[in-house]
Amino acid sequence: MRRAAAAAAVAPADPQLLAAAFESAIASRSPRLGRAAHARALRLIAPALPPFICAHLVNLYSKLDLPAAAAAALASDPHPTVVSYTAFISGAAQHGRPLPALSAFAGMLRLGLRPNDFTFPSAFKAAASAPLRSTIGPQVHSLAIRFGYLPVDPFVSCAALDMYFKTGRLKLARHLFGEMPNRNVVAWNAVMTNAVLDGRPLETIEAYFGLREAGGLPNVVSVCAFFNACAGAMYLSLGEQFHGFVVKCGFEMDVSVLNSMVDFYGKCRCAGKARAVFDGMGVRNSVSWCSMVAAYAQNGAEEEAFAAYLGARRSGEEPTDFMVSSALTTCAGLLGLHLGRALHAVAVRSCIDANIFVASALVDMYGKCGCVEDAEQIFYETPQRNLVTWNAMIGGYAHIGDAQNALLVFDDMIRSGETAPNYITLVNVITSCSRGGLTKDGYELFETMRERFGIEPRTEHYACVVDLLGRAGMEEQAYEVIQGMPMRPSISVWGALLGACKMHGKTELGRIAAEKLFELDPQDSGNHVLLSNMFASAGSWVTWKNVVHVFRAKDTKHEMYNEIQALLSKLRKQMQAAGYMPDTQYSLYDLEEEEKESEVFQHSEKLALAFGLICIPPGVPIRIMKNLRICVDCHRAFKFISGIVGREIIVRDNNRPEVSRIQLGGVGLD
Repeated sequence: MRRAAAAAAVAPADPQLLAAAFESAIASRSPRLGRAAHARALRLIAPALPPFICAHLVNLYSKLDLPAAAAAALASDPHPTVVSYTAFISGAAQHGRPLPALSAFAGMLRLGLRPNDFTFPSAFKAAASAPLRSTIGPQVHSLAIRFGYLPVDPFVSCAALDMYFKTGRLKLARHLFGEMPNRNVVAWNAVMTNAVLDGRPLETIEAYFGLREAGGLPNVVSVCAFFNACAGAMYLSLGEQFHGFVVKCGFEMDVSVLNSMVDFYGKCRCAGKARAVFDGMGVRNSVSWCSMVAAYAQNGAEEEAFAAYLGARRSGEEPTDFMVSSALTTCAGLLGLHLGRALHAVAVRSCIDANIFVASALVDMYGKCGCVEDAEQIFYETPQRNLVTWNAMIGGYAHIGDAQNALLVFDDMIRSGETAPNYITLVNVITSCSRGGLTKDGYELFETMRERFGIEPRTEHYACVVDLLGRAGMEEQAYEVIQGMPMRPSISVWGALLGACKMHGKTELGRIAAEKLFELDPQDSGNHVLLSNMFASAGSWVTWKNVVHVFRAKDTKHEMYNEIQALLSKLRKQMQAAGYMPDTQYSLYDLEEEEKESEVFQHSEKLALAFGLICIPPGVPIRIMKNLRICVDCHRAFKFISGIVGREIIVRDNNRPEVSRIQLGGVGLD
């Protein structure tokens, strides 16, 4: 910085020294020093600057992303050269302004200036992101052929190839690739990276082996693309073999390669191996930490993911949009609303709260934690929404069973035309209809989803519809839907039917569902003893003062065990006085009725609630997370308790992320 300032201050009339001052300003990313050098040039070489200096000025302002100054410098040049125009076009394309770049490209052609092998790549980059990119790109292509750069120049050819991939013109891209006489590693990388970005991992893998068969040597970009493809296709074995090749060839010292390996193992459900790679890194950057946080979050290890986020902050890493959005997903899983709010504050302080990925993660986190009002505020204040944002808001309503609002947002999504729904959108909408009692609307959406949106029903949709019909007491119709499935019914499908049959006493159909569950998962003891064992083994937890307190049925190990039992005894008497009768149908073993009543009052949910009532101040909602669905008796009991103590209770099921919200006065919404 000081050398640049000195160059700007003492540079005499020698154009070479002035050019050095401009380059120093660019290297230091300092507009102030650049303008000082410009002023010096005007003082020393007035009244007119030579083309050599004008070209440097255009390059200076273009690279510093000062478009008005760059355009003024180009316009002030009485005899602009191809160098000046190329600098302007390159800067505009690099900084996401394709239209000024293409306008300058057309302007230089009108002046009779011949584009060179640096001009065309920048023009292709601008064409790839222009509004009319489907027509502009081929026009630039034809000019490159006319001037003799295509297909012989590898630099220009790779830029054209990348443009066609990014504009979705795959046939033209492959045709151009086939015409290239010199396919260097950059060309192969263009094929591989764009295939990964477009969700075609097998094409990436084929291109990599094509590079090797052609005698080419991979570079860091090639290696990262291959790992990304293995992650996308879930090819764990192939990726592990490639890991060995990477070590053998010495690529394991590159931080980008190691980051891609962490990402690969995380997406292949091997969080432990991802951690091993991460721990072996000599140098880590922000992407390294983000990849590790995401690897844990993708594998349901919320506590480890949040610990990795805290480790990144302790190591001095600044919060990025990807890091914060990944950490927010862990808060939704932990039901850590206070942690989520803290991350929200971090996002605001870092000025990334309006980022579409962070905003979407915030909507998702607040929705899953039962704070739909906060989710709504962020959703409606977000200036730009993508598919994830819409899905998160609809999912938030689905979690609390607010079918009316879920359908309203879904209709808004369709009318806005911003994005089309995907299969997750429809899962959320049908789920909201199921929990909100809108059986007709949900079933109609399921029946028409293929025709209206071109989305083939998946297993998840069938599970939702079986649950939808089962909750409405239409178990026989649900069974007919299962029999008509084009794929093998999953555990979630039969489980939904079994739950409905138990709810409505359809024992014969329930027996069929249970037998199917035994066939699919004979090792699951929960299936053999049906819901009773599942409820008894269920764990619940509640967070207070940054500590997660875990409870199991008949838990006697908590440090506040005596206080919890005393409060439960008191509440039991008050509830019985208010008309509560325990539902003992889920009790285990062959117990006497009195023992059964005592047994259901030791369920993990009730223990967690009693702890929350003791520790969490009045006015603060009590949020309980369960690893299995809340039992019928606990749900009824919570309604009584809510009315007795005047508290709001929110219970979230971790396996089926549904929020039961028990409002004041005991009015329950599923």
